[in-house]
Amino acid sequence: MADELDRIDLKILRLLQKDGRLTNAELAQRVNVSAATCHRRTQRLFDAGYVTGVRAAIAPDRVNRGTLVVVGVVLDRSTPESFAAFEAAIRKLPAVLDCHLVAGDFDYFLKIRVHDIADFNRLHGSRLIAVPGVRQTRTFFVMKEVVDNAPLDF
Repeated sequence: MADELDRIDLKILRLLQKDGRLTNAELAQRVNVSAATCHRRTQRLFDAGYVTGVRAAIAPDRVNRGTLVVVGVVLDRSTPESFAAFEAAIRKLPAVLDCHLVAGDFDYFLKIRVHDIADFNRLHGSRLIAVPGVRQTRTFFVMKEVVDNAPLDF
């Protein structure tokens, strides 16, 4: 990373990570370059894949998604085909925010947002356990979110 990005690029990335709503003029002022230079650098960072998107952080409780659930999933087989089938099916479930293939006792961990426990129970009973290849799930209801989506430290 250090070979490709200079200190201005890194500062642009840090500032955008902190506040994606900064205008180009504000960003240019904070990194002490012209607006045109800042625009070119920012566009290059997007084009090169350093920035994969910009979006608003929505308060889950304000949109009836205040219950956070982490689900460990064990598949019945550990084959490329079973992983692919599971991943294709899980992408179709809008309540699933994150899905990670992991090493250890589980094959996947899912981060799911729902309205409440009853809402999760409906999702689990009708959709989650019906996903191809699912042998077992273990559900963890989050009691308190201590750190969530913290900025990358670079």
